[in-house]
Order: sequence, then C-alpha cells, then structure tokens
Amino acid sequence: MDQWATVLFTDESRFSLNTDSRRTFIWREPGTRYLLSNVREIDNYGGGGLMVLAGILLDGRTPLHVFERGTVTGVRYRDILEPYVRLPRGAVGPEFILMDDNARLHTVLLVDEFKESEDIRRVNWPAKSPDLNSVEHVWDALGWAIATCNPPPRTIQEMKIAALLNEWDQLPQEMINCFISSMKSRCKAYISVRGNNTPH
Repeated sequence: MDQWATVLFTDESRFSLNTDSRRTFIWREPGTRYLLSNVREIDNYGGGGLMVLAGILLDGRTPLHVFERGTVTGVRYRDILEPYVRLPRGAVGPEFILMDDNARLHTVLLVDEFKESEDIRRVNWPAKSPDLNSVEHVWDALGWAIATCNPPPRTIQEMKIAALLNEWDQLPQEMINCFISSMKSRCKAYISVRGNNTPH
C-alpha cells in the first residue's frame, strides 16, 4: 500500500445527458412500476454531453476538470496536466508516479517532453486494461450518482454545475481509498487470467 499511495490515477470520461443504451432506468418502490409518476419518456439520442478529467490518490483527489468544447488533444491534455499534477506531486515527493493509460493523447511527443522536463514518472500499463486504473471505478460511481439526481439535469450547464461538479465533491473519500486499496488483488487477478477479462 505504501507504493500505491504514491500513485495519482488519472483519466478522462464522457458523461451524456441522455443514454444511447436503449434502456430506461427507473428507481421506484416495489409494486409501483406502472404509476405515471414512475414512467418517464426520454430521447435516447442527442442532448449532448461533457468530457471530464480528474485524478485520485489515497486520501485525496484533484478537482474535476470539465472540457467546455471540442475534443481532448495532446496540447489540451498537457496544459491541464501541469496544474493538476503539481500539488499531488509536491505532497508525495520524489516517489510520485502518474498513472494515465496508453491513449494516444497521453503519449504524444509534447506530453512526453513535458513529463520528462518535470521528471514525472509513469506507470507502464498493458494496453486495454481499464480495470487496472482505479479512477475507472470512480467514474462508474459518479455516473450512478448523476443518474439518481432528482430532478435529473436537463441542460449541459445543469449537468456541469448541479450534477458533475457537485457530485464529484460529494463522492466519499473512503470509497476512493477502497478502490486504490484493491489494486493488489486486481493486479493478481489480471496476471492470473493473462490479460483477459477479470471479475473486477
């Protein structure tokens, strides 16, 4: 755990106003399935969404960065990474390690040059192994928190302020610590299945 305590787990995720899964999720009391108050029509397509970036570490997290428009490029990633890494890196010290995945924008030359100039070490992960990044589980928890907002966000601005930023701050740190503490068992499970799907 001493080693995992030096790692800042980061990644981006996208949250949409409407789902395109063709499923409708309704939280209701047993036996009230067909009450009008529990039936909600939604448009399965459209409505837009937001891309976010954040980092978690044992006993801490970065602020949630919401990308206003456009796609996330290597330049945008580098510009956001600098202030987001500085504080945790100062707190952890020379043992600090950054965990970002092998996405192309994380490994372009200008990002690699920035990490090298700042003496930031990275964890080398195998490709296509999101279950090894604890922040992926935090995105799931944030998604569930947003899905249970009452009333649900109807606009991008509501989603940013009322849902994403508010719910991010309210996620229990104990839950985040638990995800990071499970790294040992998740790594063992990943090794035992030789990189295939794990129960995590």
